Amino acid sequence: MTSFVRNQWYVAAYGSEIGHELFGRTVCGEPILFWRTEAGEVTAMAEHCVHRRFPLSRSPSRLDGDRVVCGYHGFTYGPDGVCVSVPGQRRVPRTARLASYPVREQDAFVWVWIGERDRAEGTPIPRAPWLDSPEYTTVRGMEPLAARYGLLVDNLLDLSHETYLHGGYIGTPEVAETPITTEADETSGIVRVSRHMDDAACPPFYARSTGIEGRITRWQDIEYHAPCLYLLHSRIAPVGAPEPRADGTDPGAFHVEVVYAITPETEHSTHDFWAVARDFALDDQQVSTFLADNNRTVVLQDVVALDQLEQVVASEPPGTQELSINIDTGGLAARRILARLATEGAGSAEGAGAAGTAVTR
Repeated sequence: MTSFVRNQWYVAAYGSEIGHELFGRTVCGEPILFWRTEAGEVTAMAEHCVHRRFPLSRSPSRLDGDRVVCGYHGFTYGPDGVCVSVPGQRRVPRTARLASYPVREQDAFVWVWIGERDRAEGTPIPRAPWLDSPEYTTVRGMEPLAARYGLLVDNLLDLSHETYLHGGYIGTPEVAETPITTEADETSGIVRVSRHMDDAACPPFYARSTGIEGRITRWQDIEYHAPCLYLLHSRIAPVGAPEPRADGTDPGAFHVEVVYAITPETEHSTHDFWAVARDFALDDQQVSTFLADNNRTVVLQDVVALDQLEQVVASEPPGTQELSINIDTGGLAARRILARLATEGAGSAEGAGAAGTAVTR
C-alpha cells in the first residue's frame, strides 16, 4: 500500500514557474503536465501520451495554441486531456484521453489535487497569505530531496536540530535547550509546536537582516497542516522589548514567516519548496539577497542530512526500533495523522491512477 495521502491538495509549483509552455512535475508518483492556456489559466493532465507513453513535457512535444501535440507521433490533446486528433485516421478512439487534475492558484503556489476528483471542491487549501502580501517581502526556492517526505516532516517539526546542523546560520544553543509545547488536532490534521526563548543569542540569519545587536527574545511557533504545508511564525525582538499588544499588533518585534510546501515526488523523493517572508526592510535588496542565500544554505544542509538518512532508513529491516524523546512529540503526532490520512485514502489510489494510464493500441 502506498504511503501517500491521496485525497489532499499538494503544491506542484510556484505560479511563476508555469507559463504558456509545457512543464512536467511528478507529484505522489504521478507524472503531471502543466501549462497556462492563452487565457492565463493553469491546466494539468497526465504527462504521458496514451499511444506510446512519450512524455509530453519533453521536446519535440509542443503547444499549438491551447492544444498539446505529442512530439513522437502527433497525438493532440485539448486542455481537458481529451485527444482531438490522431495520425492517419479521422476517428479518434473513445479511450484516447488523459486524466486531468483539479488545480488552484493560491498564495503564490499552484496546487494540484491527487485523489478522488469529486472530493476536491469541498476540501479547503491551507493558507500562506504572506507570500503574495504587499506587507511582506518574500524570497523563495525549491530543492529536490532524495528522501521520503516523512523525513522532512520530522526534521521541520523538531527545530532542536538547528543548534547542531545549522550553527553559524540560524542555530544557537538555546534552541536545543528550550522545552517545547505541542498541540495536535487529530480531526483537522494540524500540529502546533512552540518554543519561546526569552533570552537567546541572535544568530547571524537574524542579526544581519534585522540589525539587532545583542541578545534577543525569539519565538518559534510551528503550524503544520498535514500533509503538505508547514508554517513557522518567527518573532524576533531585543531582550526587554514589549510583548505583542492585546489587539495583535507588535511594533517592538521583527516577524518572519517561513513556509515549506512538502510535496512527495515518489516514495523516496520529495519536492522541498521553501519561502521566507518578512515584514521589515521591505525594499532592501541586500537583505533579500542575504536571506535568500542563507536560507538556501540551511535548506541544503537539511537536504544533505536527509539524503543520508534516507539511505540508512531504506537499508534497515522492517520494524527497526528508534528512540523518541520529548522534542519528538510534534513529529510523532504528525506521523499518526499522516498514517490515518493515508489509510483513509488508500481506496482511491487505484482509481485515481487508472484514468491517467489509458492506452490505445
